[in-house]
Amino acid sequence: MPSWQGKSKGNKLGYSIFIAILRYGGVYPAYFLLRFVAAYYFLFSWSSSRPIYKYFHTKAGYGRLRSLVSLYRNYYIFGQTLIDKVVVMADMANKFTFDFDGETHLREMVTGGKGGILLSAHLGNWEVAGHLFKRLQTRINIVMFDGEHERIKEYLASVTGGRNVNIIVLKDDLSHIYAINDALSNQELVCMHADRFLPGNKTMTANLLGSPAQFPLGPFLLASTFRVPVSAVFAFKESATHYHFYATPPKVYNGRKEQAAALNDFVAHMEEMIRKYPEQWFNYFDFWEK
Repeated sequence: MPSWQGKSKGNKLGYSIFIAILRYGGVYPAYFLLRFVAAYYFLFSWSSSRPIYKYFHTKAGYGRLRSLVSLYRNYYIFGQTLIDKVVVMADMANKFTFDFDGETHLREMVTGGKGGILLSAHLGNWEVAGHLFKRLQTRINIVMFDGEHERIKEYLASVTGGRNVNIIVLKDDLSHIYAINDALSNQELVCMHADRFLPGNKTMTANLLGSPAQFPLGPFLLASTFRVPVSAVFAFKESATHYHFYATPPKVYNGRKEQAAALNDFVAHMEEMIRKYPEQWFNYFDFWEK
């Protein structure tokens, strides 16, 4: 997966323009401007358009025209999810509504007294369901690559007041392992994406949409090593202001012999969501590249 380097293509000016529009006009004017931004990437960003077009054409089985239309819609919905994320993080006035499938599963993890691991993917926009995490009354620790440019991160923090969760940054010195261990020891939830890795990272192989693909070893190693409940969580945009959140029943994986089981369970959940919301998978590289 060498084409993904863990960095955002956004810039400070772009963020500031959209945030100003959100503050004074709300999401709909921002969505209107987004149509032109999506068109720009659709027409001129071939490096990201080629693999997502290939996904629609060869994996989703769409014809050429439908694949092109879905490619544009993918860019447009992705932009909407970024806008929605800023709105929720900044506690701006909004009309977002949510359906929750599996909230009881997360509450079960919180009351179980062992903490837990939430596995997600670059599907949809589960971060906008942050107010659900507030209702759970427990700390959420999000594990992520530190790939964002520092200026953008600082700017977003200045306008949103920072996230209401704890961020654990993946580092070469493996200090994030100790942070994850501390969080689980405190009976907290740890959330991480389990569908991307940087070149050189250890991986595992599983079939996704009929072809073998590489997944990062780390999330499944942690799930089987710490032996805490694991749930897959996703949230998808179903209209301009409505999201649907999903959480699977928690499952415990006992020891490294069950790493493959943890991976296969997650991939099965991931594939189910991809088939249900095919235009909301935001991986702009060849996921099946060997």
